[in-house]
Amino acid sequence: MIQKIDITDPEHAKAVLDVQIPSYNIEADIIGYHDIPPLKDTVESLQQCGEIFFGYYCGEKLCGAISFKLEKNVLDIHRLIVIPQYFNKGVAGELLSFIETYMDNIDTICVSTASKNAPAIQFYTKNGFSKLEEIRVNEQLSLTSFNKLLQ
Repeated sequence: MIQKIDITDPEHAKAVLDVQIPSYNIEADIIGYHDIPPLKDTVESLQQCGEIFFGYYCGEKLCGAISFKLEKNVLDIHRLIVIPQYFNKGVAGELLSFIETYMDNIDTICVSTASKNAPAIQFYTKNGFSKLEEIRVNEQLSLTSFNKLLQ
């Protein structure tokens, strides 16, 4: 079941953090770089991030989440996280499909991921996203941005 998360609630922010940290630790291992901002988040920083969150629940347990910001007709995904035990079980795909159909008046969805994160790049490409550009953040990290036109 997918439902909106009130990220300003400390218990909800803690539940998201409990999914985010293990999820981004896997990404950090894949890309060989552990100094990524999501690993530095706290309950308080999540509460103040200004993103809209939806969670994928297995019973009462939060198994995945997606967060984004809206600007005009563009939905900018900031996080798409799944607890590692639920990798490759369709959770990320369901969250992505949900926001594509749930959000009204969206023309474009954009997202960025580490350029070395092959599983994420494959996921976005498989789901109709097109590569836009690659930006070098520092010697160890490059980000690749994607978008998907909906209309």
